[in-house]
Amino acid sequence: MSKYLEFNTPASKQAMELASDFRLKNQGLTYLDRVYWNLPEEALYEEAIFRNEGKIVKGGALLVNTGKHTARAAADKFVVREESTEKDIWWGIYNRPYSHEKWSQLVARLQAWAQGEEFFVQDVYAGADPDYRMPVRIITEKAWHSLFARNMFITTNDRDELKNFVPDFTVIAVPGFKVDPITDGTRTDTAIIINFLQRTAIIANTLYAGEIKKSVFTVLNYLLTYEDVLPMHCSANVGEKGDVALFFGLSGTGKTTLSADPKRRLIGDDEHGWSSQGVFNFEGGCYAKVIRLSAEHEPQIYETTHKFGTILENVVFDPVSRKVDLDDDTITENTRASYPIEFIPNVIEEGYVRSHPKNIIFLTCDATGVMPPIARLTPEQAQYHFISGYTSKIAGTEVGLGIEPQITFSACFGAPFMVRHPFEYAEMLKQRILKHKANVWLVNTGWVGGRFGVGKRISIRHTRNLLNAALEGKLDNVKYRKDKLFGYEIPMSCPDVPEEVLYPERSWGDKNEYWKKYDALAARFIENFKLFENGCSQEVKNAGPKRLSQIEVK
Repeated sequence: MSKYLEFNTPASKQAMELASDFRLKNQGLTYLDRVYWNLPEEALYEEAIFRNEGKIVKGGALLVNTGKHTARAAADKFVVREESTEKDIWWGIYNRPYSHEKWSQLVARLQAWAQGEEFFVQDVYAGADPDYRMPVRIITEKAWHSLFARNMFITTNDRDELKNFVPDFTVIAVPGFKVDPITDGTRTDTAIIINFLQRTAIIANTLYAGEIKKSVFTVLNYLLTYEDVLPMHCSANVGEKGDVALFFGLSGTGKTTLSADPKRRLIGDDEHGWSSQGVFNFEGGCYAKVIRLSAEHEPQIYETTHKFGTILENVVFDPVSRKVDLDDDTITENTRASYPIEFIPNVIEEGYVRSHPKNIIFLTCDATGVMPPIARLTPEQAQYHFISGYTSKIAGTEVGLGIEPQITFSACFGAPFMVRHPFEYAEMLKQRILKHKANVWLVNTGWVGGRFGVGKRISIRHTRNLLNAALEGKLDNVKYRKDKLFGYEIPMSCPDVPEEVLYPERSWGDKNEYWKKYDALAARFIENFKLFENGCSQEVKNAGPKRLSQIEVK
């Protein structure tokens, strides 16, 4: 900031107080102006306001606008192709290869651009379990991005620890640095490029902070597999008896809502590792979608939007009263709040447990209205559905918005962040299911009685009761029926749930229409799975659905 005018900012005199001896010049960034090291939240607030990066709104949250990028630039993500990792990476639309030569040229341009600039550094950790914790350095151009890093990752106030900090991986977030598609071989003037050999990621020309979080998640998704840790895009909680439950699901399936259970303690809401010792959170914070958030239905998350320390991205506010309007989607549907996980009550403060999952829940929002509300999967079926990652995309999480849902599949319920072939993660999951005798449930939070626009969204009360019955072992001894198309087992009864809810076809006026829709969904599953067949075992292939023409339906 002081590249052209020499003046002090609020934290100028404290900029080096918490600096690591492993300076940025050791990482090729030289002739910089001032570097602000490990500033606490209060100082970052002052810097962000001083630099006109955001506004303080009612309750104390810092509100920022991310400009043209209000979501991840998924099509602009690359992985440097080099000999040490080439054979292990799942190359394709999510891991686009980037040449080592282009990387070297890009880094040289970035180093030249950075001269005379000011930067913020946060030396943090990814992974709550001390045995798998990775030191990460987040270098940012913006003060509020530095606050985001403090919110989302695990920090330390130990001066000696910070002084001796050496990162295992470094993320450089420079929204002011544009790449050149012709020179740099990128798709646009924005790029997210990860280099595993040099342990560095560059995030160029985007203010959207989610790129920082997801870049670190992508890195862990690759590196932790070499330590026999299964990286997972899921929320996790634990019961009084130490029984862990995992909740996999894409946006709109109810992952955050259903994992927030007052009878169980939250481990984390988005990214976890499953090691030989137990389950641990990757993060120290939450990055929640807040569009149309209500105090009634999501009181815990709603409260964070009015707290000092929270960052609100692209939320609309009244500049006079400073009140935010969480219902206003003028800027984007993808409004976000970043806050420390301790803002949520009933959380495991350590971020890890030395116990293993007893129940694994795959959440899907089926907008076709044909899937059962709950089904029990075999280990092979679990692999199949894990690799498929089926749900329906809807506009936000509200019913009746008038926008037709879109059937979508996202491998491992997080395809954009999976660096290895999905079957490798699925195989690690199966090994753990068998070893720890975990139950796997497919829970449908979508429609019943017809497709979207005809039927209605399944009652959250019924979903809660089904889920509680599964977690509490009340479905262990009931009778099950085998689904004709998908082959999974559906309970024929459940405490506090009407029997007809467990038979989705009964809520359809036209049974033939039901079976046609169900068969069409099976066809979509089969077609999607062709993308993964080459890397999968025959047992997993056989665990998929059958078409109506292959069976007799009575």
